[in-house]
Amino acid sequence: MGSKSKTGLIATSFAVLAFVFVLIAFVTPCWLETDGLLENPKFKRIGLWQVCFKDFEDVRHYYDTKFYQCWWVFEEEYYIIHDILLPGFFVTTQFFFTLCFTLLLISTFLVALYICCHKDHARYVLLLLVIGSCLIIAAVSGTIAVIVFGANGDSRVWMPNWEHNDLSWSYALAVLGTLFLYISGVLYLVEGRVINMKRKMADQAEGGYHMETRKTSQTTI
Repeated sequence: MGSKSKTGLIATSFAVLAFVFVLIAFVTPCWLETDGLLENPKFKRIGLWQVCFKDFEDVRHYYDTKFYQCWWVFEEEYYIIHDILLPGFFVTTQFFFTLCFTLLLISTFLVALYICCHKDHARYVLLLLVIGSCLIIAAVSGTIAVIVFGANGDSRVWMPNWEHNDLSWSYALAVLGTLFLYISGVLYLVEGRVINMKRKMADQAEGGYHMETRKTSQTTI
């Protein structure tokens, strides 16, 4: 790490923060949560993969089954309310945030290579550009996910008692993680461009030096 530039170190720090925030947001069930003002809320909270109910039933009254406690959103018992529990916007959020997390995992491996790689390595610049591009694409995927969920998550057409449902801390971490992905990705791209320009300037200077040496040698003869 001692040979890394300040820009590279800052980019790596933001990448680590993004990984922590996105990971927590990905696995925790608090994207949408009841505000606690209702005495017996039928809906408690939901994340990308888990939902918590209390005496929840099909609002259309097609079925008499009631749901309690916290379960995986794809639990077999939930098949009768899949159209309620998994509307199009929620599946879209799951898809794009999963894509964001997957790209971030790949980027994390590449960042580890960056930490171990010397700046004089032939593919050092390429590594920086790939990391930056991967992080930016992950950020775009995360942005789509948080915008789609933010626009529809607490709407009146999804979970019961919508006026008491608020976007919660898991969603906030997803937003922050996405923002950090942008910052880290841009910094890696900038770092790659700067090092590439320095290499080109060094090659040109070395070429000019050799030309000057050759002319001097010819003149001496």
